[in-house]
Amino acid sequence: MATFMIIHGAWSAGWAWKKMRPRLRALGHEVFTPTCTGLGERAHLAHPEVSLDTHIDDMLAVLEYEDLHDVVLVGHSYGGMVATGVADRAAARLQQLVYLDAFVPQDGQSAFDLIPAKARERNLEQARTEGEGWLLPANPMPPDTPAEDVAWALPRRRMQPLQAFATPVRLSGAVEALPRSYIYCTRSGPGDVFRPFAERAKASASWRYFELDASHNPHITMPDTLAELLHRIAAPQAQA
Repeated sequence: MATFMIIHGAWSAGWAWKKMRPRLRALGHEVFTPTCTGLGERAHLAHPEVSLDTHIDDMLAVLEYEDLHDVVLVGHSYGGMVATGVADRAAARLQQLVYLDAFVPQDGQSAFDLIPAKARERNLEQARTEGEGWLLPANPMPPDTPAEDVAWALPRRRMQPLQAFATPVRLSGAVEALPRSYIYCTRSGPGDVFRPFAERAKASASWRYFELDASHNPHITMPDTLAELLHRIAAPQAQA
């Protein structure tokens, strides 16, 4: 079956995919959920120079040292920034690229370029007042997240190094040749920044487009449904 490598979102880490690993493995897949520098169990490595490029290098190293090939690369939320950079540099190792309610940047764009100006200004002010000038406090979890999941997740969420949002991604164009899918979570909250990417994918003949009746973290709130969808996306007949 498929080899999945999943790149987590901001403030998150590999731990957030704990529910998904056994479900995907039960469907016959191999699963890697590495953590970006400065987050999760690697929070002690955070410093002001940690950037998007750092996180891209983190994930490229996993592909290399685990000797992974024919990978289904999944980027969730901010992880779409990282996945795009990884895919552009290591397209030969990938089967396809899946964006889960995620940013889809073009060459020269940063995450800050892809959110409204007011949100960006609010983030920068939060970093200044709460994050020592270089850390970005976490956004709230979606309001429909079950209380037990909030209790599990909140103590594990860490502030995001600001440069991860400020660094522009540099692309050669290689990512454009990969099969790409977009999964849009339709229970979007105010200020939904992912809808434009979903609409673009839905309108493009070169993308496959899927929707989930879920808020932003279906790997936490509906892991069975998400596992089945990823299984379907990765099926060999789906690539024909």
